[in-house]
Amino acid sequence: MGFPVNRKRVQRLMRHIGIQAVYPKLRLSLGNKQHKIYPYLLRDLIVSRANQVWSVDITYLKVGGGYMYLVALIDLHSRYVIDWELSNTLETDSCVEMLNRAVKRFKPEIVNSDQGTQFTDEKWIAVLKENGIAISMDSKGRCLDNIYIERFWRSLKYEDFYLNDYQTVPELRAGVKRYIDFYNNRRWHQALGYKTPAIIFWEKQPVALCTSPSDQPEPYGMCGQTMDKMLVTSKTMLSTLLPTV
Repeated sequence: MGFPVNRKRVQRLMRHIGIQAVYPKLRLSLGNKQHKIYPYLLRDLIVSRANQVWSVDITYLKVGGGYMYLVALIDLHSRYVIDWELSNTLETDSCVEMLNRAVKRFKPEIVNSDQGTQFTDEKWIAVLKENGIAISMDSKGRCLDNIYIERFWRSLKYEDFYLNDYQTVPELRAGVKRYIDFYNNRRWHQALGYKTPAIIFWEKQPVALCTSPSDQPEPYGMCGQTMDKMLVTSKTMLSTLLPTV
């Protein structure tokens, strides 16, 4: 409005009036001290089969002028995304809806989560207990306890979300669905011996690795390269290095 003012005065007045910016904080899953906290069950556990352990977490995705919250369940043995749900709030209901769908198809032995209020809520705990599923929770301040699903968030954001400027919720939902289908069924994992999560989860026979690179759509996996491009590049390099006969 034309009045000179420095940053410190604005901060002081905002604190005095109680004004603060509204945006997703780094810690989405804040705990509720009234909820029971369950012990961490994965320490020294060897995960050797599908549906032995599932991991669950929440992340936020910016769309248009707001934010949506994505919750997902991932199988630790295969890295297979079991189910997911997109919501415009951090309420427990969307998480419980996803969990109910998942346990109708598969029954894990353990579900591991952080100590966020969504996963200590009685509604979430009740579904796990009704299905005889052991409850495991990360130790406070140990983000690496849930590292596999954190790695999935990174893959989703760097390989799809940051490359697309989603402006509407339907666009975002379609993009997430498309990427998770790719992640489960077509994206190789070095830790899985260059097999896909679906192959490990469903114990399918692996495809021949010599024909696989051309099956990776751009820009995923091959940094924009396909097998045809790689062959052309290789021939060009060889022609410059080898003497002409």
